[in-house]
Formats: sequence, C-alpha cells, structure tokens
Amino acid sequence: MELFIDPDLKYCPRCNDEYRADIVSCAECGVELLTGLQMQAMLDERRRRAGRPTEISPGEELVDVRRGPVLQIKELQVLLREQGIPSLVAGEGGGNCGKGCCGTNLILRVRPDDAREVARIMEEEYVRGTALAEYDTSHAGAVFNRAAQEATCPACGCSFPTTTTTCPECGLCFA
Repeated sequence: MELFIDPDLKYCPRCNDEYRADIVSCAECGVELLTGLQMQAMLDERRRRAGRPTEISPGEELVDVRRGPVLQIKELQVLLREQGIPSLVAGEGGGNCGKGCCGTNLILRVRPDDAREVARIMEEEYVRGTALAEYDTSHAGAVFNRAAQEATCPACGCSFPTTTTTCPECGLCFA
C-alpha cells in the first residue's frame, strides 16, 4: 500500500503516523517528526536503497560508524536492518571471524552512502532512549558560581542563593 504524503502535515519516520503541522514529536515513538517533504525524501531514499543488494560484498568500501559492546552494536544493527540499511559488525584488531562475535568491543560498519542516514537514525535512537525529547534542557549549560549571588540548577532550572551548595528543588549537590 502506497503511503500518501501531504506536504502540509508531519510524519513519524519510524511508525509513519500522521500529525498536524504544529506537533513536534511522535506520541508513540518519541522521535522528532518530519515535514511532509522530508518524509517523502526519506521514503524515496528507502526505495532507492531497496534496489541495492542488502548484503555487503567482500572488498566493498565501508566506514566505521560506531564502536561499542556487543549488545549495543547488535541492537543498532537490527535497527538499521529494519530501515533497509545493510551493515557489517567486526571485532577490533581485525583478527576475527567477521560475524561480530569476537572481542568485547565491536565496530559497526556501513557503506559511505548510508552514513548520513545512519547518523540520523542513531541520533533519533539516542533521543528516544534517553527521553531527551521529554526533558527541558534549557538550563543544561548553567554553571554554579560561588562568587555570584544566585545560581541556576542545570538539572531542574531552580534559582537559589549560592550560600547553599545543594539545589533545594531537586537535591543536586555542587560541593
């Protein structure tokens, strides 16, 4: 079934739910919505990718996109597979079987043409996994300065006198 994309609406890139233009994130997935034009471009890119081989051939040029523990890399590989992006997992050091089971830290590799899309997917997954879309980060850059009369807590945004080193609202300690 072909999805009709209205350029005046927004869409979830993960579940394809449709939203009004003033909505920012998907209620189900928690990811940032795309405009109709962005969604159409993403779907066109997926169709273009669908014509390519889904398996990576030996000797094919690849770029490293993530290094990490086995479970983290394998979960990311599944997420990419769901988006139609082939990837290869390898152990660090090169002396491994190529199946991604050797070593404690693995490397996830993709085709250079897919790297930008992979970065977008990883960013969305990070925001979803950390619930940052639901958290007010407007005070994250606040710094506790003892010489100032008042401080703003970077965790909750509460303003308090610097005579105390603990935020009265959330308990964050600055000692």
